[in-house]
Amino acid sequence: MMDWTDRHCRAFHRALTGRALLYTEMVTAPAVIHGDRERLLGFDGIEHPVALQLGGSEPDQLAQAARIGAERGYDEINLNVGCPSDRVQSGRFGACLMKEPGLVADCMAAIREAVDVPATVKCRIGVDDQDPEQSLFATVDACAAAGVTTFIIHARKAWLKGLSPKENRDVPPLDYALVRRLKRERPHLTVCINGGIADLDQAEAHLADAGDGVRLDGVMLGRAAYHEPALLGQVDRRLFGEAGPDIDPWTALDRYRPYMAARLEAGTALPAMTRHMLGLMHGRPGARAFRRILTVEAIRPGAGLEVVDRAVEAVREAEARRQAA
Repeated sequence: MMDWTDRHCRAFHRALTGRALLYTEMVTAPAVIHGDRERLLGFDGIEHPVALQLGGSEPDQLAQAARIGAERGYDEINLNVGCPSDRVQSGRFGACLMKEPGLVADCMAAIREAVDVPATVKCRIGVDDQDPEQSLFATVDACAAAGVTTFIIHARKAWLKGLSPKENRDVPPLDYALVRRLKRERPHLTVCINGGIADLDQAEAHLADAGDGVRLDGVMLGRAAYHEPALLGQVDRRLFGEAGPDIDPWTALDRYRPYMAARLEAGTALPAMTRHMLGLMHGRPGARAFRRILTVEAIRPGAGLEVVDRAVEAVREAEARRQAA
């Protein structure tokens, strides 16, 4: 989700769900320590609860970066042990760390010692020629011995040689059963599942007992939530059991509007925010016009919230035409 789940995306998604835990893009520990912290770590208070996802393999660096993140108000520190990009491999972090469960455990021990907020791990089930039944349990057990209790498992291997990062999201087969087995055999751990989950029906199925006596503790949505963000408007009711109506796109935009206005006033360009909204009207009449207006008109000099208003009006007009037909 690099370059996707930035602060503007998270603020927009929070307008759709008040309960879901939001995650930052992965930020490397050296960047946190030496880089522009406001640019890398800045977030709005409306985003809570929000987790900082770190990348790295040096325990001391990760501890320092985690401490900085906690001091800035993040609700969780998460270590990424799942990203398969070439850059990650060359830096000895991300998915390649599945080959070094002891090092991952050392990193997590350092993070836990540095902060009071929860420290969690997001990992794959294995990489390359590893046996997932061995690699997943080895990583989880090593981290659990260091005191980690929450794991987000992307239920497919990563092939670090021969597959692109995009192919690594689709080509290696998913093994949901292995993640359920992990929960069954380690019931004291919090186990959340990720990978290939396209909608809330599938999310609910993962959280339910499938006849094996196992109920997973959580579901992480990535690209499905980004490309069709309207589904997040049902999350609080369907996954958290809250009463009250779902958040429709119109309500979400009303909620997001004060944030957009404040950021525009602070000098943020409109496309930095509207680019995350392009899929909001997916499946509705006028969705194409909505995307076109936000894409074409938002980049014009001085573009403001009137562009969003025109995009919304295009959808309302298209829906009215369909109802009249």
